[in-house]
Amino acid sequence: MVAFDPDLGERPDSLDALRESIPACDRVAYFNTGATGPSPGRVLDAAAAWERYHKVDVLAEMDPYPVAFDEYERLRERLAAFLGADAEAVGLTESTADGVSAVAAALDWEPGDVVVRTDLEHPAGTLPFDRLARRRGVEVRVVEAPDGRIDADAFADAVADAKLACFSSLSWNYGTRLPVRELCEIAADAGAFTLVDAVQSPGQRPLALADWGADAVACSGHKWCLGPWGAGLLYVDPAVDDDLRPTQVSYRSVDDPGADEYELKAGGARFERGTASLAPHVGLREAVGTLDSVGLDAVHDRLLDLAGRLTDRLDDERLLSPPDPESGLVTVDVSDPEATVERLHGEGLVIRDLPDPEAVRASVHAFNTPAEVDRLAAALNAEP
Repeated sequence: MVAFDPDLGERPDSLDALRESIPACDRVAYFNTGATGPSPGRVLDAAAAWERYHKVDVLAEMDPYPVAFDEYERLRERLAAFLGADAEAVGLTESTADGVSAVAAALDWEPGDVVVRTDLEHPAGTLPFDRLARRRGVEVRVVEAPDGRIDADAFADAVADAKLACFSSLSWNYGTRLPVRELCEIAADAGAFTLVDAVQSPGQRPLALADWGADAVACSGHKWCLGPWGAGLLYVDPAVDDDLRPTQVSYRSVDDPGADEYELKAGGARFERGTASLAPHVGLREAVGTLDSVGLDAVHDRLLDLAGRLTDRLDDERLLSPPDPESGLVTVDVSDPEATVERLHGEGLVIRDLPDPEAVRASVHAFNTPAEVDRLAAALNAEP
């Protein structure tokens, strides 16, 4: 069957061309990619082209179901390669929260079982375990990570008798990188299942999820990858398949839906469900193709340079993230975060406020410019 391959013209092959391809950059200086990234026009065009192709051209010529199922597999292979994982390990989900919740619910829980997480986690990484505590009597231990730094010994003590450990690869509130491989090794030595929230990592630098040693990794492509909403990815090491019993089973999560006794697919695909739109993942495939065309190493170098330019221009006493940035996330102490966000938006600068710590956060991507960074620094320095 012919693969879907819309004619979108040549992909951007430089950082300047990447910026020119993003329509939102014509309207604002956008520094909120850590919440949701602005998509290149070709990403939006790819998603729209799939919908028209599938609902018009395919319907007129062939059965839309096998076409869609073939495309699911092509998407899985391409997006898994971007993550540095085998295709059989990766499932196409809706979001990071979707993946975290699905894995949390798929383990067999007994009263008194222990979950360990850090105090850096987004609600996507806390609410599923709060529910387990209420419904199943699970104990949730929280390891403090001051300023986004986790103490490996404290983590080891907490996870010694735990069933699961959940932590982020990159803290959303401080922009710090956690020692994922080390934490996974500590948890594995204790016999705990490891679930990593990696939503802030894809698109900032090249990844090799298989090297982390995690049992499962949930992420999505609407942030630093610049993809659409609705394109989540769930990595599950097939070696832990027997430990996971999804609470929802449908025809995309099994090998043969018509068999008398179904067999769940390997890896993350066992968490896929029914007739989900392919458009978000088609858009994400174009987004990662665009980043690969520009070069992820170049993207990583530029965003760190620009984030460093911002921190260099701010008072160190107001910086809550590292002065030598480890990512594109820069967190700044201000007297009134919500008012600051509103004021800067009026000046054409888009950032966000954070609940913990109470501060503002700028997300610096490679499509930003030095002039925009200088404007943002000046606006933040004008804060009383």
